[in-house]
Amino acid sequence: MSRFWSEITHTLVPYVPGEQPRHQRLVKLNTNEAPGEASPRVLEAIRSTSGDQLRRYPDPESTTLRQALAARFQLDPSQVFVGNGSDEVLAHAFLGLLKHPQPLLFPDITYSFYTVWADLYGIRYRQVPLDDGFTIQVDDYAQPNGGIILPNPNAPTGVLLPLAAIRRLLQNNRDSVVVIDEAYIDFGGESAASLIPEFDNLLVVHTLSKSRALAGLRVGYALGHAALIDGLNRVKNCFNSYPLDVIAQRAAVASIEDEDWFQAGCTAVIETRAWLCGELARLGFECLPSAANFVFASHPQRNAVELFEALRGQGIIVRHFAKPRIDRFLRISIGSRADCESLVAALESLV
Repeated sequence: MSRFWSEITHTLVPYVPGEQPRHQRLVKLNTNEAPGEASPRVLEAIRSTSGDQLRRYPDPESTTLRQALAARFQLDPSQVFVGNGSDEVLAHAFLGLLKHPQPLLFPDITYSFYTVWADLYGIRYRQVPLDDGFTIQVDDYAQPNGGIILPNPNAPTGVLLPLAAIRRLLQNNRDSVVVIDEAYIDFGGESAASLIPEFDNLLVVHTLSKSRALAGLRVGYALGHAALIDGLNRVKNCFNSYPLDVIAQRAAVASIEDEDWFQAGCTAVIETRAWLCGELARLGFECLPSAANFVFASHPQRNAVELFEALRGQGIIVRHFAKPRIDRFLRISIGSRADCESLVAALESLV
C-alpha cells in the first residue's frame, strides 16, 4: 500500500467487474452483455457525428436525450437524469439521496457495488436477508431506515418482484427514498416507472447496456420526482458537468427511438433463456426463476468452482461468486443461441 494514499483509500474494498478476456475465440457468458448488436440507427448516429460537433463541449444537460426518455415513460424532462452508465447514476444517488443518520437497507445477496459505494461515502447500511427461496421480502424493510435500494430483478439471482410488491415497499417507506435498480427489467418484468406520479420518494434507475446492447457506450438514467432529480444534478455538477459525450447522447437517442429493434432483442433473449433453462434442467441443474438476461444455476452433485474451472478450460467463461449462500451457483449470461449450445455441449461432457 502506498504511503501517499489518503486515509479512506486504505479502507476501500473496490468492486471487481466481470473479466473481459482478450482472446476472441472464447464463449463469453460472464458479464450479461447483449448477444445481439445495437440498432442500425445507433451506428448511423455515430457515423454521422461531425468534426464540428466533436470540437465543442457536449450539452451538459443532455436535453434531447432526456426529452426522448421523458416521452417514452410519459414523464416531464425535469423527471429524468442521465449519467455515464447506471453505475455513475447510482453512485450519485448514494451520495445525494441515501446518506442519512439511519442505515441504508439493501439485500444481503445483491449487486456487490452497493457495499462499495456505502463504504466510499461513509454510509451506514444494514443488509436484509433474502428468504430461503432467494426472494426479497419487502415487508422485512418496514423498519427504521435512511433509504432503500434493491435491484429488480435482483442480481445475481435474477428473481423478480411483481409491481404490487414494489408498491407495498413504497407505501411502507414513504419517508425515505426507495431506489429500484432496473438494469434487467426489460427481460420479463414491469417497470416501477409507472408508480412515479404516485410516489415522490421513488427513483428508478435504468441502463442502456443490457437490453439495448450498448454496454460499450456507457449511458444510464434515472426517473423520479423532479426534486430527486434536482438532488442528483447537484451532485453531478459538483463532480462532472459533462458526463455524456456528443456521440453517446446522439447514439442513445437513436436507440430510444428504435422501439422495434429493442423489443426484438428482448424477445430473442427471453426465448433463448427459456431454452437454456430447459437444457440445464435436463442435465440435472436447478435454476432460480429468472426475469433477467442471465440464469443462476446449481447442480446438486457437482461443485460449482470445479464446473467453473472446467468450463474455462474448454474456452467458456461464466461467473462464480465465492460468497456465503450462493457459492454453489453459477451465473450464466444469455448469449447467442450458438454460444448457449456450446455451453450445453460442454456441460453434457462434465455432468
